[in-house]
Amino acid sequence: MSNLKNFLFTSESVSEGHPDKVSDRISDMVVDNYLAGDPFSRVACETLTTTNKVILAGEVRGPEIKDEDLIQKVRNCIKDIGYDQDGFTWKEATKIECYLHSQSSDIAMGVDASGNKDEGAGDQGIMFGYACNETEDLMPAPIQYSHKILRLMAADRKSGKLKSIEPDSKSQVTFEYVDGKPVKVKSVVISSQHSADVNQSQVKELLRPYLLRSIPEKFLKDFNEDEFYVNPTGNFVIGGPDGDCGLTGRKIIVDTYGGAAPHGGGAFSGKDPTKVDRSAAYAARYIAKNIVASKITDKCLIQLAYAIGVSKPLSIYVDLFDNDLDKNKFVTEKISENFDLSARGIREMLCLHKPIYEKTAAYGHFGRAPEEDGSFSWEKIDKKGVFFK
Repeated sequence: MSNLKNFLFTSESVSEGHPDKVSDRISDMVVDNYLAGDPFSRVACETLTTTNKVILAGEVRGPEIKDEDLIQKVRNCIKDIGYDQDGFTWKEATKIECYLHSQSSDIAMGVDASGNKDEGAGDQGIMFGYACNETEDLMPAPIQYSHKILRLMAADRKSGKLKSIEPDSKSQVTFEYVDGKPVKVKSVVISSQHSADVNQSQVKELLRPYLLRSIPEKFLKDFNEDEFYVNPTGNFVIGGPDGDCGLTGRKIIVDTYGGAAPHGGGAFSGKDPTKVDRSAAYAARYIAKNIVASKITDKCLIQLAYAIGVSKPLSIYVDLFDNDLDKNKFVTEKISENFDLSARGIREMLCLHKPIYEKTAAYGHFGRAPEEDGSFSWEKIDKKGVFFK
C-alpha cells in the first residue's frame, strides 16, 4: 500500500455468481473430489464458462473419477450458486465437456519425493502474504468490507429473503486514510444482476441495507449519499457466464488483499497443495497474520520464492514497515526456527491435503474464520507467541 500518510484507497470484490468465480468454484470442486479420494492427488484444473457451456481442462493424477460424475458435480455447483436462466443453467441446456488428462511425467518427476530427495515445489515463482491491524481479521479494510457486502447479499438471496437479485454481483469500497489508518468510507459501488421486474431505484433500495450491515457505523459517519453507486451503467439483467465469459484464476487480487499488498501472479483455484502458488501464499499469510497478531508490528509483508522440484524456498523476505532492523532480524530468525516452508512442510503444517478448497473460491481466501474441517487453517493465530519479545 502507499507510503503516503493521507490518501484514498479502493478495493473490489465479486460474488460467487461472477463468471470467473463460477469457474474458480468448479475448478476447486475438482480439486476437492480428487483429494477426497486420495490426499496425495495432483490436480491442475482450468474451467471456462460461457453461454450454456462449461469446459474443464487440465492435468490430474489420482483416483479414477468418471467424467459423468464430475459433470454432475459441476451442475450441482451451478445450482448451488443459483443459476437457472435461459443463457446459463444447471440443467441439461448447459453443455459440459471434460478434457482432464494425466499429469506430465516430467512435472511428476520433479515434484515427487524419491530416495534422499524431498518433495519439490510444483512450480517456480514468488508468493506474498500480508496482514495488518485495520480489521479484526487483520485484513485491509477496503477488501474485507467489499467481500462482506456480497457475502451477506448471497446468503439472503439463497434463503429467499433478498428477492429480484440474481447471482452475478460486484462491490467496490473506497476508504479515506489519515496517518496511514482508515478513518471513513468515501464511496461504495454495488453492481448486481437483477430480474427484469425491478427498476434501478428499486435495486438501490434493495441493496442499501447490505452497505449498512457490512461496514461499521464509525466508518459511515458523514457518508455522502451521492457516493453510493448502484448499477451505475443502468440495466443489469443479462449477467453471469451468459453476459461475460468466465475463466479460472482471473480474480487473483480479489482473492488476496485487494491490491493493498503485492501479488506473485499465480492463481490459487484449481490447484492441489503441491502447487506453491497456492500453498506458499497460504503459508505466507499464516506467518504474516501471526506476526501482526503478536502486536510486534501494525502490518507485515512476507515474500517466499521457489523453484520447481526444489523443496525449500530460495528466499524469505520480511517487511515490517518500520525500518527497525533489529526487530526485522528477530522476526526473520523466528520464522526460520518455527516454520517449515518446504513444500511438504507447508502441506503438513496447515493440513492442506484435505478437500477444503471449494469454499475458498469466493469472498477471498484470507480474512476468513478457521473451520473444524481444516478449512482456512492458515487464518489461525496459534503461532503468535513465537514472536513475543
